[in-house]
Amino acid sequence: MKIAYITAGAAGRYCGNCLQDNVLVLALRALGEDAYLVPTYTPIRTDIADASEQRLFFSGLRVFLEQRFEFFRRPRRLLDGVLGSRALVALLARLASKTDPRSLGELTVSMLRGEEGHQRREIDELAAWLGEHVRPDVVHISNVLLAGMARRLKELLRVPVFCGLQAEDSFLDFIPEPERGLARALIGERGREVDRLVAVSSYYADHAAETFGLPREHMSVVLPGILLDGHEPAAPRSGPELTIGYLARIAPEKGLHHLCEAFARLATEPELARVRLKVAGYLAPDQVSYASRLRSALAREGLARRTEFIGTVDRAQKLRFLSEIDVLSVPTVYPDPKGLFVLEALASGVPVVAPRHGIFPELIEETGGGVLCEPEDAGSLCDALRALLLDPALRRELGDAGRAKVLERFGAERMARETLEVYRAAVTGEAPAEPSSGGRASRRA
Repeated sequence: MKIAYITAGAAGRYCGNCLQDNVLVLALRALGEDAYLVPTYTPIRTDIADASEQRLFFSGLRVFLEQRFEFFRRPRRLLDGVLGSRALVALLARLASKTDPRSLGELTVSMLRGEEGHQRREIDELAAWLGEHVRPDVVHISNVLLAGMARRLKELLRVPVFCGLQAEDSFLDFIPEPERGLARALIGERGREVDRLVAVSSYYADHAAETFGLPREHMSVVLPGILLDGHEPAAPRSGPELTIGYLARIAPEKGLHHLCEAFARLATEPELARVRLKVAGYLAPDQVSYASRLRSALAREGLARRTEFIGTVDRAQKLRFLSEIDVLSVPTVYPDPKGLFVLEALASGVPVVAPRHGIFPELIEETGGGVLCEPEDAGSLCDALRALLLDPALRRELGDAGRAKVLERFGAERMARETLEVYRAAVTGEAPAEPSSGGRASRRA
């Protein structure tokens, strides 16, 4: 099967969506499928081999100019070549965090309008390239923020079009009204035009149905899968020198401030007087002051030497990080629909503490690899962390159970096989097969 998978770059940052899309396309190729990963906006950044095509569509700079100026909405061969240069796009991507949120809102609405928006020629160029170079049997759009192109792609390519559901509302929360409401209404309209929606969790399928007015019966659930190579079980540790790990983007919505508060409380207890905190993840320029406030607060508690901020990590550094911690916690403020860091920790035998929302209850039920705490409750988080840190046998039990289930059920190959089943069912007109990953999420898919 020839598969055109359209993803979106994140302005030079590691992004959960494009990391997951890259892993999926590589896994589809390993199964013998002819899968193309087509980047839009900016080149993707990934911590493994980059599977994406060199051709970049919907160049972030060109799309922005098309939104603002009618002059750029018509083909200009020489100018288009310059504006679409990957080198120029990569250079300017670092300025993305300074873009006016209202401008992003207007652009989001225009993109969701598809051929009726200001970026129609971008859709037509993508369709022409796919028709000439790929000739796909199916097209898969990474997320519904890109769903505006679906109608036109179906019209021009005459193939089924699928669309992912991957935390789109977490982006919409950052754009102002009325654009936020317009975008949600357009997602509800455009999402119905694809052949099938593919959600990353039962939680998010239900949430998207309610938030965007999308039909739940029009969705399949394929739980995330990760690349398992390189994940080795961490050596069990006991004694007072234990480490709590955090592996995610450093931002308020990821809840690092709650973890820092819980850590500061635990560090005052005699049994945990030498516990440490290690933080890894991307820090955007607009979040530097947030991180500085957290570090200053920990320093005032006398914990500066017991806290380590190591920044963005590549794959080798991430695997080493996981081998050096005893429990992982990313107490997100928002209900995370994917929770890839949970799977990565468990693959290395590290138990997790996660808030009781989003995909986390599904993952803990599926894997048995951790415990849940109440969202945005530092006391509840503190209690859950204490229980694991003071009980090496429990940490070993949960870590071993989680690792075994992740190796069995959450590899990239399983994710690719279930995704193929969704494609084939839509192509043949049959109901999608029930996923094999088991548990509550699969039974509801």
